[in-house]
Amino acid sequence: MRYDVRALAPDLVISLLTIEAVDEADARRQLEARGLFVSAINPAQASWRKGRSGQPKSTLSLVLFSQELLALLSAGLGVVEALEALQEKEANAATHSVLGRLLAGLREGKRFSAVLAEQANLFPPLYVGIVKAAEGTSDLPRSLTRFIDYQQRIDIVRGKIISAAIYPMILLGVGGGVSAFLITYVVPRFAEVYQGAGRNLPWMSQLLLSWGQFAANHGALLFAAIVGILSLGFVLVRRMLAQGGIARILAKLPGVGERVHVYQLSRLYLTLGMLIEGGIPIVQAISTVQDMVTPTVRVGLNNARSMIESGMSLSIAFEENKLTTPISLRMLRVGERTGDMGPMLTQSAAFYDGEISRWIDRFTRTFEPLLMAAIGLIVGAIVVLLYMPIFDLAGDMS
Repeated sequence: MRYDVRALAPDLVISLLTIEAVDEADARRQLEARGLFVSAINPAQASWRKGRSGQPKSTLSLVLFSQELLALLSAGLGVVEALEALQEKEANAATHSVLGRLLAGLREGKRFSAVLAEQANLFPPLYVGIVKAAEGTSDLPRSLTRFIDYQQRIDIVRGKIISAAIYPMILLGVGGGVSAFLITYVVPRFAEVYQGAGRNLPWMSQLLLSWGQFAANHGALLFAAIVGILSLGFVLVRRMLAQGGIARILAKLPGVGERVHVYQLSRLYLTLGMLIEGGIPIVQAISTVQDMVTPTVRVGLNNARSMIESGMSLSIAFEENKLTTPISLRMLRVGERTGDMGPMLTQSAAFYDGEISRWIDRFTRTFEPLLMAAIGLIVGAIVVLLYMPIFDLAGDMS
């Protein structure tokens, strides 16, 4: 029986393992024999993610799968032998089944790209395309290396964007929590004190106290309304992300829109460069990329493909459809003259990635202090309004 185990190594590194054992006690003994301290152990079946059909859902990572397959191919194994080795060591039943289906298709005489395409929910057209191109050149390891490098570069930029957003979200959460505590707990108690004072309060303080009393009396209703608004906002954001609405809104913001466009061009150039370097013709590469870009870029890309099919050069077609910048346009022209369009597109993407990273650093260094100042002003305003009547009383007494 398989068990998912969370264990602590002697160097204080936490690791997640899946092992075969007769029972939990046997699994614990195996890990303790390796010098590991077991902190949690559960049957592996309990950790499977199930799809709509109720079957375990595969957790296959394309990058990890590609890295392992590349290592085995580089060691001299064939594709079938490499997949058999991966299947033998795989502990997850769903991923084990995926590898089994790949092997079954290869043993039937199908191409590797064809059996990958049969599982489109796990292997996107981009991945199938580079494998299909590699079959024509018999250089699958090189294509896998390009894909791994491509995905890692995308993850680096995405990670920087996510990291830049984490701290502001924490600030907003803490600031909102402190403000909510003051409004719902502190303000109502000050209101009770001031009600018996027999003094006319400043209108801003009176407004704050009235709102605090309302929040205290209708806390459950306000909480339900906030949860509903947040849920609705989450659904709307997901829908806008799926339809490209967020990108369109950001594109209209001054200063931000240009960077969003540069980011979109960076992803476009990096993907096209990888496909062209893999031996895929430019028109077919554009068709493969179309489903991966935003609707705005997709329209320009469709027009550019039509212009290229009619005999126009890539640089002119991209320039006419606003898919270039002055730097990338010059690099595309150089690529056309030298015949190295794939590497030139990849270098353009690298230039864009560096520009985006520098802009993110500058933006976060400017935005985070401004956000902290805004939260401080809000909390400070609440406190000042609470104590303003006391200040007036002290002034009268003096």
